[in-house]
Amino acid sequence: MSGNNLFFKNPLKFINENAGHLPEDGQFGAILARAGEGKTSFLMHLALYNLLRGENVLHICLGQPIKKVCLWYEEILQRISSQYESNNTDLMWEMILPHRFIMTFSVEDFSVKRLEERLGDLTEQGIFFPQIVLVDGLPIDKIDQATLIKLKALSKEHGFPMWFTVMIHREDNLEKTGNIPFSISPVSHLFEVIVQLRPAGNEINVQLIKGQKLDNVL
Repeated sequence: MSGNNLFFKNPLKFINENAGHLPEDGQFGAILARAGEGKTSFLMHLALYNLLRGENVLHICLGQPIKKVCLWYEEILQRISSQYESNNTDLMWEMILPHRFIMTFSVEDFSVKRLEERLGDLTEQGIFFPQIVLVDGLPIDKIDQATLIKLKALSKEHGFPMWFTVMIHREDNLEKTGNIPFSISPVSHLFEVIVQLRPAGNEINVQLIKGQKLDNVL
């Protein structure tokens, strides 16, 4: 059974993937939300969607142990299985595990050089070749532009897009010329796609801030 036959849906289905408007190799995407409004959960759904398509996902988490990240995957898969009354959880794990690699750093110890060294260890030994990289917990508003430029060059060299979670704040204003919160606006030109999560009652709406949307979403 392929990932396309499972019930898991693309959390970014409203972006025109066929027209090339999802981040490509060497490009960045950002998931914006305030604290507790679902950034990590959304990132996990994005990871699972790609994993179930057979793509290699490198999940980088700052400030959390690997055991906790693994627990997040288990909880979300169990929640989805319960929601859809599915018995495919074991099958999904079999599909996911060969394609997932979790890498953790402390926020203070993270650097492009350290990531490059660890990534080189994986690829040079033929252990893992990422096709998409997801980064959770990197404080984008405190990272200098030069670091992001180096990350962008690294992602292009190794041939994968990168997605980042970005915390925004209740008091965040928007740029006068657009809808980009100040937390990311100084480096927004480095991101090809930016989405923002907005709570609406018991649901979370996903707003496309930067990128191109499909005219019709099925």
